[in-house]
Amino acid sequence: MDRDVERARHWFAEDLRVAAGITTAEILEAFARVPREQFVGPPPWRIGKRLMRMRGPLMEYQTFERDPSAIYHDVVIALDEQHEINNGQPSLWAMLFEDVQPRAGERVLHLGCGTGYYTAILAEIVGSKGTVSGIEISPELARRATDSLVAWPNVTVTPGNGLTISREAWDLIVVSAGVTHPLASWLSGLRPDGRLLFPLTIDSPNPRSGNGAMLLISRSREGAFAARFLTPASFVHFDGGRDPEMNSRLLQAIRLRFPKAGDVRALRQDQHEEGETCWLHTDAFCLSYREPG
Repeated sequence: MDRDVERARHWFAEDLRVAAGITTAEILEAFARVPREQFVGPPPWRIGKRLMRMRGPLMEYQTFERDPSAIYHDVVIALDEQHEINNGQPSLWAMLFEDVQPRAGERVLHLGCGTGYYTAILAEIVGSKGTVSGIEISPELARRATDSLVAWPNVTVTPGNGLTISREAWDLIVVSAGVTHPLASWLSGLRPDGRLLFPLTIDSPNPRSGNGAMLLISRSREGAFAARFLTPASFVHFDGGRDPEMNSRLLQAIRLRFPKAGDVRALRQDQHEEGETCWLHTDAFCLSYREPG
């Protein structure tokens, strides 16, 4: 059985290489090494499939009872089905890591780390000279993550919400829950050349989650912030990271200027009037078509 699971894990990484177009060897090797079954609990597993529906639920779960090889597919796995928390889509995270390029020796912060599967993937990529700090608001999920990550001495997990973090401490911040705006503490937490990856999402009829897109923000050595949208995404809400006014402005930007989201180039924090170069303009920040700086 162990040999079958190991073969399935390597096939899983190869499938991500071909189907998701992953070319970074360190990312593929991490997916081939990290035992997903260690992070999703014992069987039976509830494996989700997305439904192409105009109405009704967009996710449907089916039960797999014994073979761990079943979880080495590009599927989400329920961690807390009642609260719609799952282990995440492997191809999505593989593509995001390809975009953000975690590097050996970097210091990484993973907010909303769940049970720690993608935290372990990050830990494999940054290697023994790098560190990964996970923060998880659910005490139960944080406990499970701590137990599951004992094999990675470069990882620590702390229960908490991650709203306030250390200043200029992180090379990479990865957020696994949706916010209506980039938090100021996250931006100030980046080192020069640091990157922030998070879901920028609007409220939806579902009170626990929202739709939007992954936004990558990169800080230059001079302190300017480049910004670009990577891919549409749906995530559970980040507790404390949602503001009704920001949600309203984001919804307006999506309705009026959605086709131009791909033209966003910078996050501005200077005071200026809203104009033709603004995709999303607020009093606190602006996602702009202008080049950073």
